[in-house]
Amino acid sequence: MIKIRKLGHVVLRVRNLNRSTHFYKDILGLNEVARYQDLMVFFAIDDTNHHDLAIMAVGDDAPKPSTNSTGLYHIALKIGEDIDELRKAKQWLEKNKISISGSADHTVSKSLYIADPDGNEIELYVDSPGWEKHREEISVKPLRI
Repeated sequence: MIKIRKLGHVVLRVRNLNRSTHFYKDILGLNEVARYQDLMVFFAIDDTNHHDLAIMAVGDDAPKPSTNSTGLYHIALKIGEDIDELRKAKQWLEKNKISISGSADHTVSKSLYIADPDGNEIELYVDSPGWEKHREEISVKPLRI
């Protein structure tokens, strides 16, 4: 059996590299660390990995992700350690006219849901205090922030 040690990175297909680079770099605050021609941009969260996320241009005519097909549902990005940081993120998103498509209290975490310019869903979350004791109690309850 293979033993996975950690998730290394995620690569998303996007229509417009410049538009998506702006979103991931200027809205979500990821650090651009490399480019491959005019096809890909690589981002890192910090200095512990060569890259955590990459985006790959597939052209302006590419179809949006379908909600009724197999494939990626969303990526989750931890944005802080407490609910106050999630509140600040909500204010930042609203200030930058990024639509929040949902929110949830998952018992183990508190989350906001947004989409990138191509419709790829992103969960922005903070862990709930003591989440380790509630690992088996994952739920979807309304979030009030």
